[in-house]
Amino acid sequence: MVAACKAFVAVSGLGSFTAGAAAAQIPQSVASRRIAALERHFGARLLERTSRTATLTSFGRDMLPSARRLVEAAEALEEHAERARQRPFRLALPAICGPVPLAGLVAECRRARLRLEPEPADPGRRAELTRTHEVRAAILAVPADRGIWRVPLGLADATGPHSTPIYLETLRVLRLPERQRRRSVWIQPEDDVPHIRDRIIRLRDSLGLRPAQVVVARSLVTAVAEVLDGTDLLVCSPAQATELGLHWRPIGELELARGYDIAAGSREDADRVRALGAEPIGRCLGVPDNDLGRNDLRRNDLGHNDFRTTDAYNEES
Repeated sequence: MVAACKAFVAVSGLGSFTAGAAAAQIPQSVASRRIAALERHFGARLLERTSRTATLTSFGRDMLPSARRLVEAAEALEEHAERARQRPFRLALPAICGPVPLAGLVAECRRARLRLEPEPADPGRRAELTRTHEVRAAILAVPADRGIWRVPLGLADATGPHSTPIYLETLRVLRLPERQRRRSVWIQPEDDVPHIRDRIIRLRDSLGLRPAQVVVARSLVTAVAEVLDGTDLLVCSPAQATELGLHWRPIGELELARGYDIAAGSREDADRVRALGAEPIGRCLGVPDNDLGRNDLRRNDLGHNDFRTTDAYNEES
């Protein structure tokens, strides 16, 4: 119907099958067949044909405005579809993602015909963006045993390198020289989530450390500045420690890890993230190289649900 109306509008507007077919970018024989089919469908002639001209019949004049509106609506629909295909795919990611792996992820998405628009944010902000549907999908912080990606955590400082784990018990010092403060552990915003923060605080209390020896930083910059300025420690991953120029080691009393999972507003959006595979996003999150190939998001053999809506996360929160 739409194709026939396009031919009808073009031919009637130019008064010629030859000129109208050229304007519609179709062969003249195709334009003639489409208009003839339209006339059979309506049961009346639209055009009077001569060897050189095509003139509207009275029925054709009555039908032309409606045919033109249909053609215009179809063209508008095609333009809208093209804009929708080109619309950036906003994905909320941890703010700690480094520029190099993040650029690699964007390039990987381009190869998959996905215009990714990363939205770096801290955990609370990523959850908010999913609740308000301001992003198509998000990589949310979850307990490590429930996530697709697992990133080991330890402590890093500027005094290394080190070859052994660090025990938080060694931070418990009863007496210090005057003006010398106790070493503190800084928790960056990315790890200010219950399944990480609360475990460190419980360990602090069980070891008898001072409350001020575990501090939640307002920003990563603040935390790193404190670490670089003395002997304090930063909770982070090995990859992040390397990026920051710090020396990383595991915690002796506690095994910590970040967990990440996909949340999306629709199954289609979740599938588009999953189609990228686990490695490009895993590199951004700091997953160790030897763990990058363990999960394949394109398979359904993972040990968790293969799709979660943002609403499901909201209910759990």
